[in-house]
Amino acid sequence: MGARHLSLNWASSLSSKIAGLVPGRKGKPPPPAGRSYVEFLIESSIRVLGFSTIGFVLLIFFFLLREGLPIFREVAPANLFGTRWYPTFDLFGTLPLIIGSAYVTVASIAIALPLGVATAVFIREVAPHWTREVLKPLIEVLAGIPSVVLGFFGMHVLAPLVRTTMDVPTGLTAFTGAVLLAYMALPTIISVAEDAIDTVPRSYRDAALAMGATHWQTIWRVVVPAARSGIATAVMLGMGRAIGETMAVMMVTGNAARMPISLNSLFMPVRTMTATVAAEMGEVANGSVHYHSLFGIGIILFILTFLINIVAATAIFKKRHRGGLR
Repeated sequence: MGARHLSLNWASSLSSKIAGLVPGRKGKPPPPAGRSYVEFLIESSIRVLGFSTIGFVLLIFFFLLREGLPIFREVAPANLFGTRWYPTFDLFGTLPLIIGSAYVTVASIAIALPLGVATAVFIREVAPHWTREVLKPLIEVLAGIPSVVLGFFGMHVLAPLVRTTMDVPTGLTAFTGAVLLAYMALPTIISVAEDAIDTVPRSYRDAALAMGATHWQTIWRVVVPAARSGIATAVMLGMGRAIGETMAVMMVTGNAARMPISLNSLFMPVRTMTATVAAEMGEVANGSVHYHSLFGIGIILFILTFLINIVAATAIFKKRHRGGLR
């Protein structure tokens, strides 16, 4: 009986020591007070910064609503969504601006998509290792070039080239803006598409090659289709980048508030929503109808950009929810 009692005491003492070593048990020694305070301070700072980012976005949106909603009461819908933008004559038709923005954005994505996907395929599937290590940083550097510098390049180099090559009256056209925006969206499309191609498992490639497919057949019929969700996300992010650009577009598109509905509208001047706000905000009286109309354009642009980002984020979430392609 005494030996059994002694063994029980020894087992209880041993379990207490083990409990002190296992995380989450009562016997765990408390962390040093200084370390606990530092961890609490870091976690609180991260939490405050995260919530402040959301708060800043909400504040911007509320400010847009406060300054832009009055236009929907002051101007009739037929005038607000009309085809003529002449604020001096109380004509606030935003349709030419919306269509102009969509025109330039869609044209730029049509140019940037094949170039971006082809470049991503070359970097990931074709280029040797040393070439890949050189090209990837160079592509990332392209995203850091200021838009005003690209605008000057477009005005003095690209616009005269378009005018002489296409034999049009002016080189400041929607096509010029689309080419410039395509260049600005390329780094985003290339980076995201290259990451999507990288997630395709190597077993897909090995299986296609084992069945007799060539290297190019494997790329275009196996790898690229398998990465289509990531490529679609790259397109949406590139579109969000293009539709929100201001300075470069304002410098090379001609800023003519006309309806781009003819067949040659791509080679005619247009005006975008961002260029309108940037060009006219400094000239309006605070609180006037023109002032509220510019903020109304900002609300429309904010909603369009928000919807594009929501679609892209949904595609990314679905891909992560499925566990990716690996």
